[in-house]
Amino acid sequence: MATTTPDHLPEDSATLKAALIEARAKLSGAEALIAHLQLVIAKMKREMFGPRSERSQRLIDQLELQLEELAAAAGEDEAKAEAARVQVRGFTRRPATRRNFPADLPRRRIVHAAPTSCPCCGGSKLSKIGEDITETLDVVPRQWFVTEHVREKFSCRSCEVITQPPAPFHAIARGFAGPSLLAMMLVEKYANHQPLNRQSEQYAREGIELSVSTMADHVGACAATLRPLYELIKAHVFAAERIHGDDTTVPVLAKVKTRTGRIWTYVRDDRPFGGAAPPAAVFFYSPDRAGIHPEQHLAGYCGILQADAYAGFNALYEVDRKPGPITEAGCWAHARRKLFELADIASKARNQKPATISPIAFEAVQRFDAIFALERSINGSLPEARVAARRKDVAPPVNDLIEWMKRERGKLSHHNEVAKAMNYMLKRIDVFTRFLEDGRICLSNNAAERELRGIALGRKSWLFAGSDRGGERAAVMLALIQTARLNDVDPQAWLADILARINDHAALRLDELLPWNWRKPMPSRAEAA
Repeated sequence: MATTTPDHLPEDSATLKAALIEARAKLSGAEALIAHLQLVIAKMKREMFGPRSERSQRLIDQLELQLEELAAAAGEDEAKAEAARVQVRGFTRRPATRRNFPADLPRRRIVHAAPTSCPCCGGSKLSKIGEDITETLDVVPRQWFVTEHVREKFSCRSCEVITQPPAPFHAIARGFAGPSLLAMMLVEKYANHQPLNRQSEQYAREGIELSVSTMADHVGACAATLRPLYELIKAHVFAAERIHGDDTTVPVLAKVKTRTGRIWTYVRDDRPFGGAAPPAAVFFYSPDRAGIHPEQHLAGYCGILQADAYAGFNALYEVDRKPGPITEAGCWAHARRKLFELADIASKARNQKPATISPIAFEAVQRFDAIFALERSINGSLPEARVAARRKDVAPPVNDLIEWMKRERGKLSHHNEVAKAMNYMLKRIDVFTRFLEDGRICLSNNAAERELRGIALGRKSWLFAGSDRGGERAAVMLALIQTARLNDVDPQAWLADILARINDHAALRLDELLPWNWRKPMPSRAEAA
């Protein structure tokens, strides 16, 4: 039996080694737990105070503001110096900087009075030999006008029957707002994120009194009028072989406090694989994020869905789904983002030793970026060409990344945050590598995220949706506006034209009013002025 010292330490070397190993194991476990908790705290701080990209954007905004102030100060000092130089004869004028203003802008010519006599000899025999033109850019404030629709009445001298042209159709029954005004309201509200109360205040400053309630009535009536076009866009999106899907939060006004609703988007964009179909985006609103909502949205769809790993989509991928299973395609941008966040936290930690996960996270991000760079070179190619290029150039680094992640994952604890980020992809290898065999699949779901970006930015301006019905109206208008933008069509000009025509347009030919079929010639700026 081993004896112990007064410090209760065993004298037997084997017992001492065992005790030391046990102590080291406990210490290692404690250190791992501390590192894990520190990382969790860092992630929570990152979520609370915003991702690095957002903080970088705020820093860029501040720098741009400083640049603006410096430029304004420099302009003020230069103007003062110029005024001082004018008083000194014989100064050298700074060379003029030529501004390339658009050629179709209307020109207002102001001819300054020519001298009547020669300032040198006093003679009056002056002959014009040329002229110098200096251009300045100016603007005319928004002009309000009233359109009078005059319908003359005629009486027949023979039968005394009175005839009159039929009344023109209006975008809103018995409404007084013209189509251009309605289009401006809609674009300001849903594209420029200006709530109706701010629009009403701005109009009042221009001498036009439009109450918020009246404007809200007009917005609701326009949403109802334009609903058939929304249905056509939805049918076009879900006729695609592959779509992108995503959602984002939207605060909804409630009695006690705002609650969180959801705006869903599904985007058709065949341009990455050389498709000729026009791009389009459809939006839906739901009061929550339950899986029943995407099931209802995609009830009749059977193609490829490129989205994140949201569990609510799982029912769509089941083999026995009616009318058929949807093929799942993973988003590499989501997988990269999880690792990028960890690398960002680890690399920016202050007053702490860099965590051991930092090199792994950084290397993973670099490997992801190399694959994205290869994909950019084949963007726009036909599906067959994309598959051939991917098998030759993209598949090797993809396989290397997967094997590397498996090796590194085996060295990490199950509770390690990098291991969890890697598991996001490793547990869905088939979903993430499906793009190698199908040229229609993109590497990321950025097409859907781009359509939701405006909502994320606009939330800070309009704060919340007024109700669930308000969210549904927003979904209709967002689909129309974003689809117009995807087709390089000015949403306000398009809405103004179709609001003037839709009630008098044949229902069977409504597809002629869709953004990609809209060929109304744009008036020149001179005509508009």
